[in-house]
Amino acid sequence: MIIEFQNVSKVLGGKVVLDRLDMTIEKGETFVIVGPSGVGKSVTLKHMVRLLTPDRGRVMVGGECVSEARGSVLESIRSRFGYLFQGGALLAWLDVFENVALPLREKTDMTEEQIEERVCETLRLVGLENDASKYPADISGGMRKRAGLARAIVQNPEIVLYDEPTSGLDPVTSRTIDALIDSLRRNLGVTSVVVTHDLHSALAIGTRIAMLHGGRIVELAKPEDFVKSGVPEVVAFLESQYISKRGPWERNEQ
Repeated sequence: MIIEFQNVSKVLGGKVVLDRLDMTIEKGETFVIVGPSGVGKSVTLKHMVRLLTPDRGRVMVGGECVSEARGSVLESIRSRFGYLFQGGALLAWLDVFENVALPLREKTDMTEEQIEERVCETLRLVGLENDASKYPADISGGMRKRAGLARAIVQNPEIVLYDEPTSGLDPVTSRTIDALIDSLRRNLGVTSVVVTHDLHSALAIGTRIAMLHGGRIVELAKPEDFVKSGVPEVVAFLESQYISKRGPWERNEQ
């Protein structure tokens, strides 16, 4: 395993968001956490890089306890991650190239020539090689998500965290983002953790899907088994998005 939650509990605003959550994520998989808004999906994600700290329990990353780490140890653990925030979180006063280059300038000793080469390579990967000089206000929501993804992976992280990567996007653009996420796993061996309420996306990219309810995981299964779940909360969630038990998620290769 690469990430493990051990009996993790978290209370926010007087509400129990995570309730003795146990969970393991394996190296090289795309682990998708689904559920309606407000069930703790993003809270779970933030614990992995210690943007939040558990009230009880521990979060382990590669055998190290990130929830207790400090200083250089915490920085070392965080350096293993890329993070795609829900809105892309691009800096409005920097163009696409400079947004993607920012982590390299702040965290590495790369030369300008090396930075340019790496940024251009990453922009090609997400299909933005011709948009490097544009500013966030001048590009579409889908392009901003792709630019955010480029910034998240420009340092070749082992693990990429995605907070609602298809939120607010049209279906065609959403599937483009899904294809990029899946490509990172297949071609680069990246471990991905995705939180989403978009079940079509979850079924398309997930190697395993976990559903959160009441602060705990009520179902954890491969896509082809998840759609056949008898757990009432899962059945209701599937029906709310008109998901049938048959579809393209019936795949054998993972």
